[in-house]
Amino acid sequence: MCARVVKSGAPKLRLDPERIVERCDWREIFGREGRVEIEIGIGKGRFLLSAAEARPEVLHLGVEWANKYLRMAEERADRRALENVRFARVDANDVVARGIPTASVDAYYVFYPDPWPKKRHRKRRFLRTENAEHLARTLRPGGCLHVATDHDDYWEALEPVFEDHEAFERLDTFGGPEFPLPVDGPLTNYETKYAVEGRSRHRATWRRR
Repeated sequence: MCARVVKSGAPKLRLDPERIVERCDWREIFGREGRVEIEIGIGKGRFLLSAAEARPEVLHLGVEWANKYLRMAEERADRRALENVRFARVDANDVVARGIPTASVDAYYVFYPDPWPKKRHRKRRFLRTENAEHLARTLRPGGCLHVATDHDDYWEALEPVFEDHEAFERLDTFGGPEFPLPVDGPLTNYETKYAVEGRSRHRATWRRR
């Protein structure tokens, strides 16, 4: 099971990082059942909070390692009185591999993940073959993986991982009918910055067969 942090002074929306990698019971976490969506690497929470506000019936988990940004997102969620959001400061590789039950997630969002550009560090990338297996296992049939990156080398490495995976099929366009926000505008703070700088933007959606 997975429960909220109960230590004194801990943010009320944050989950226990040790228990979340054991096993997540979504009903226990949110107090009700519903569609579950997870964003890996939420930054300051722009996308996650907008999606949660737009669809209060959907349950959202935001995973972020940078504590400074995570606290900003938690404070914003608290100000908006969002009851369908929880946060976790945990290694995304661990929680996807060990903590999330099979076929329990309706959507993953991975926008502008750390590209780990140095060759010796590429094994640290989240969107790689090993994690593709975990994403496929934890997604419900018909669930989607939404990906965006500005890093050409990372895109060239990750695209074939999901294109060639038997569990995934690529949608014709990014987003699909159940995407929570308009796809023609910037979805994250990074995307706003990169648009001004004129950087590349690679985006795709893969659906679990």
